[in-house]
Amino acid sequence: MEIYEVIIIGSGTAGQTAAFELHGHGLKVAVVEQSETPGGTCALAGCQAKKWFYEGMETAARAHHLLHKGVTSPPVMDWQAFLKEKNRFTSGVPKGTLNSFAKAGIDVIAGSARFIDDNTIDCNGQQYTAGNFIIATGARPLNLPIDGAEHMISSDEFLDLTELPSRFVFIGGGFISFEFAHFVNRLNKSEQAQTTILEVAARPLGPFDADMVDQLMLASEIDGIDILTEIKITSIEKSGSCYQVNLADETLIEADVVVNGAGRQPVIEGLDLDQAGINYSRRGIAVDEEMRTSKSNIFAVGDCAATIQLARVADYESLIAANAILGDQGDPDWPAIDYKLVPSILFTYPQYGMVGQTEEALIDGGIEYTKSEGYDLGWPGYRRIGMEHAAFKILASTDGYFLGAHFLSDQASGMVNTIRLAMLNGITVDKLYRQVMMAPYPTRESDMTYMIKPLLNP
Repeated sequence: MEIYEVIIIGSGTAGQTAAFELHGHGLKVAVVEQSETPGGTCALAGCQAKKWFYEGMETAARAHHLLHKGVTSPPVMDWQAFLKEKNRFTSGVPKGTLNSFAKAGIDVIAGSARFIDDNTIDCNGQQYTAGNFIIATGARPLNLPIDGAEHMISSDEFLDLTELPSRFVFIGGGFISFEFAHFVNRLNKSEQAQTTILEVAARPLGPFDADMVDQLMLASEIDGIDILTEIKITSIEKSGSCYQVNLADETLIEADVVVNGAGRQPVIEGLDLDQAGINYSRRGIAVDEEMRTSKSNIFAVGDCAATIQLARVADYESLIAANAILGDQGDPDWPAIDYKLVPSILFTYPQYGMVGQTEEALIDGGIEYTKSEGYDLGWPGYRRIGMEHAAFKILASTDGYFLGAHFLSDQASGMVNTIRLAMLNGITVDKLYRQVMMAPYPTRESDMTYMIKPLLNP
């Protein structure tokens, strides 16, 4: 029986981060991977892969918004060329992942792991023992209980489409559907292109601020994306070479492609977590602030944990788990993750970036606050790029600390991270106002001077 100090299950960004950190401190580490394409969702079918299409979409959107304002004709976009460039990157990920492990001296065990007890796993009939385990198995597209669900393609499959037909329907009003709908809408050559998002709730993008979502919906619809809410899908039927999405109100929507954009669920089936006494739910594996499961020597990080499914969160969680395993060798001052301050960027056009709380959450929590907001901004920076629906909302406590921030803009990440760092470091509204005044001008960060100023005298 092979014995390791740490066995990591999963080779995505979370598993890699933990493996290299622990191995770098001299621990004997192995990584178990069942996929024939190691490397994880982020690199192969998520945040990295989708950016090839996002960059093209943003270029097309900018040109469209500047038509007759300096741009004389819109660019012709080539989905297949973007796909080729994306595949040029992703095709090298599996081999590169394995080579990196081999170069470092980290063992890779090919196959599916299942727990025999809290110190032992079985993989293809071979048993392996470790003092600690890190589960980093990620997530996969959510199963939807819809009659005819087999006719949908997953978000992973969407990123491998060899061409874009005219009509797309996206099931679910989350970030996946919104981002991919914007990709389709800008990169589709067909003049008959029709893009529809179907959401069962009263509004899409539930975790985001309602006012900002309304503004994003307006911008999306003006640019040709239909968004239907409070709908119930009764079935999806194949009709010749096309599909028919049937709604409870007898509405029929025809599509060439139907995409499951309803989110992702943790990959924990088959691990036999009960054998190791690990608590879990549909949301994922329960963990504490050190990423320990109900068994103190077993950790869960990334999308399989019942936390937030974002790549940078996964990396941070992995370092927290590694630090806990290292004990005295680790960093005693390594801070726990504050999930309330995890930033989110929706890669639509305009982007929607947020950090902290929404206004609805503050109201529901009975928290007093002040706010500064603006919609359909006509500031020079937005006129120069033809963006008509830029918006912001910044929320602060009555004693002058930031509670949340929301931006509908291009380059939203810089503004979001500015507020995030202020919140993390306890920087007050008045202090940040003076600091951002010296941001390079004119930039989105320098625009924050005008966004923050109303909060100085609530």
